[in-house]
Amino acid sequence: MESYESVILVKNEVFIYKIPPKANNRSYRAADWNLGEPTWTGRMRAVAKGTSVLLKLEDKLSGALFANCPIETYPGVSIESVADSSRYFVIRVQDDNGRAAFLGMGFGDRSDSFDLNVALQDHFKWVKNQETIEKEKTDPRPELDLGFKEGETIKINMKITKKDGSEGTSRKSAGTKSGGVLPPPPGGVKIAPPPTLRSPTASPAHRPHGSSTDWGDYASASAPGTQQSQSKPPTQANSNWVQF
Repeated sequence: MESYESVILVKNEVFIYKIPPKANNRSYRAADWNLGEPTWTGRMRAVAKGTSVLLKLEDKLSGALFANCPIETYPGVSIESVADSSRYFVIRVQDDNGRAAFLGMGFGDRSDSFDLNVALQDHFKWVKNQETIEKEKTDPRPELDLGFKEGETIKINMKITKKDGSEGTSRKSAGTKSGGVLPPPPGGVKIAPPPTLRSPTASPAHRPHGSSTDWGDYASASAPGTQQSQSKPPTQANSNWVQF
């Protein structure tokens, strides 16, 4: 996929200085430059292309290119902050033949240098995120195997409510088979059998009219060939009987 250019920052006034060679490991200092007499003044455009950023120093009127500063990483050797000011940087510029030189670059306002820092940080943070995404595509994470291995079991504690309202604990092992017989269920409340109905001996006065001999055979009829005895007047009902 061909990379395209995107302008991420434009500053219409930037100052360029010739700087003395760096002495040993000492940091660059803007106070060592002739800040009142810049070598060149013009416009700066920060252009993102692919993973890099190109600082283009151009003439404000004609747009003619003065120098290019390619930045592959930030912070890095292509652009460094000075030790004594937040408005000045040391940049490494290159020409078409690959020759490089170090120049001083500064802004008249501190907010302009802050904007340059933020633009570079945002771009290279995006580059890092893109590299992480591409790495995950080519080297995906292994999927988790949540299945049971051979011989592996787990124990589950379950609360079982019995018929009498009490709770018990049952332990079952998943992944194994049990060859035993299940125990009988816990004993519940025993219910007493119903009472045996006894056929009471009732007098004819307490037997419903027209009823059959469901209440037992009464001596109201004698065997064939015998004389029926004269019925006696009804006696007082037993107090244990319920009047219907």
